[in-house]
Parts: sequence; C-alpha cells; structure tokens
Amino acid sequence: MPKKKKIEARLSPIHGNGVFATDRIAKGERIIRYKGKLRSHDEVDEEYGEVDEDGHTFLFTLNDDYVVDANVKGNIARWINHSCDPNCEAEIEEHDSNRRKDKVYIQALRDIAPGEELTYNYGITLDERHTPKLKKLWGCRCGARNCSGTMLQPKR
Repeated sequence: MPKKKKIEARLSPIHGNGVFATDRIAKGERIIRYKGKLRSHDEVDEEYGEVDEDGHTFLFTLNDDYVVDANVKGNIARWINHSCDPNCEAEIEEHDSNRRKDKVYIQALRDIAPGEELTYNYGITLDERHTPKLKKLWGCRCGARNCSGTMLQPKR
C-alpha cells in the first residue's frame, strides 16, 4: 500500500504558493526529496546568467559540482517557502563516490501540526556586498519575531 502523502501545495500567506502539512509530521521525519533537473553550475549560469534577479529561485545548490534546477522536472518541494524561524531543514545526502547521486531532502526540525506551513532557511549566500537594494530584492516575508528582513545569510 502506498504511503499517505502528508503535504499539499496551496496559496501561502508568506509568498505565492506554499506547502502545508495535511497530517502530523514528527520531528526528524524526512518529508520529501527536493527534485529537479541536475545541472552543473556552468549550465545554470548559461541558462539563467542573463536573467535579472527577482528574489525568487527554484535552484538548489547540491554540492560544488551540481545544482538541482526545480524549474525543470521540479516537484512540490520547490514551493516550500523560506523562514527565519523554520520548522524544517534541507539535508543533503552525499553519495560515497558519485557527486551526481547526492540528493536533497526536507526534514522536520520539530513536530509539525496539520495545517501548518512547511518552511526552511534557504541559506542564500552572495559573494557581492549586501547592499540595501539586494537585501530588498531578497526580502523575507516570513513574519517571524526574529525575521532578519532578508533571505541573505550574514557575511562571515
């Protein structure tokens, strides 16, 4: 018997579409794999390099060699929104010898109740200076008490 789906996509108060629990999800539970076309960083740069940044992405950096492009063959996981106080995290499962076989899973950081929106910290890092314009472009709308106002991670 197939496993019952515990999530569904619908409109989100955070931004656009979101993913919501339809059943209880336990802390530590692996919820879904983030799927899409596997591409090299060079392929992604060639495909999207000339596209103006708009603060919206379905690209997930898998490792130093590959990116998961959920614009192509993506699944419901691409609709999970960012939050500064997330209830999930992205976990990369590394293959022993083949970087192409690494996978991304979304896992619960705590118990999640039915009806609750799933979120994780996107961890967006940019090499360039975080100007007010870039912070606004990558603005966060999560509404958490500890919201930083941007999806950009602090410089180290």
